[in-house]
Amino acid sequence: MSIWELLLAFVVVVLMLVALLANVLVLMCFLYSADIRKQVPGLFILNLTFCNLLMAVSSMPLTLAGIIYKSQPGGDEVCHAVGFLETFLTTNSMLSMAALSIDRWIAVVFPLSYHSKMRYRDAALILSYTWLHSASFPIVAASLSWLGFHHLYASCTLYNKRPEDRTQFVIFTGVFHALSFLLSLVVLCFTYLKVLKVARFHCKRIDVITMQTLVLLVDIHPSVRERCLEEQRRRRQRATKKISTFIGTFILCFAPYVITRLVELSSVVHISSHWGIISKCLSYSKAVSDPFVYSLLRHQYKKTWKDIINKILKRSSINSSALAGESHNRNLPPLNE
Repeated sequence: MSIWELLLAFVVVVLMLVALLANVLVLMCFLYSADIRKQVPGLFILNLTFCNLLMAVSSMPLTLAGIIYKSQPGGDEVCHAVGFLETFLTTNSMLSMAALSIDRWIAVVFPLSYHSKMRYRDAALILSYTWLHSASFPIVAASLSWLGFHHLYASCTLYNKRPEDRTQFVIFTGVFHALSFLLSLVVLCFTYLKVLKVARFHCKRIDVITMQTLVLLVDIHPSVRERCLEEQRRRRQRATKKISTFIGTFILCFAPYVITRLVELSSVVHISSHWGIISKCLSYSKAVSDPFVYSLLRHQYKKTWKDIINKILKRSSINSSALAGESHNRNLPPLNE
């Protein structure tokens, strides 16, 4: 193995371990907190978490084996199953992010009617659509034998080995990425830009009230005035940073891989295997970033995780105290001596 291949294998191992750990933490928070389970977005986050976990235990290990051995890991049946699962999970995770953006859009733009427009039944219907949508493409690919080991990406994925099916495969690949990556990106941009517009409007109203208050309070200390103005600036930047993170991570992780798949179909531009694997690793990195972007960095999940840690530490301290008490009692002499 070359240094590049060793480095890429190391990156895949890191992505796999971090994705497993982070998504398991999200799952633990979901199971522990009744408040998180009551929230409708929790269903979308749970679905996204399962997609990321399955990706970490199915596609990533086979890609690692493909990089190391430079050949198809396992038999054709295993590779076809993993290719089917990889296509399904990638599409499902993209649509889950779009569903989360729709939920935020309804919550922010239509706050008074949110509970009537986004109920558990509505969320279940949206998830049912994402599953049907995600399963349709790998089913078609499997029926046409368009799943296999692709050396360019060192992974089991969409792959056409028959030259006579080239035109049909090009059309299928274009439609697949248009209705998965492009559709999700359009929904993300539309919904989050609407959310940003409402957030900026509310920030302006708060800023006007704050400035009027500062003008009236003539005796206010300059340091307090400065802190108020600093909080204004942070408030204006907070929504922009969050929405930029949601859309930016989606584009950064998926766009290089999707563009590479489309450029590959032209047969005009030569694509190196190193870049193919790098683009694949970038798509895998979404399974690492999702738990932090959508869950673990939020206040509610932070509080839940702290409660879990405190409960574990409290239980261990109680057990250690009980063991110490038993040891002390054993060392005491009998009363009749």
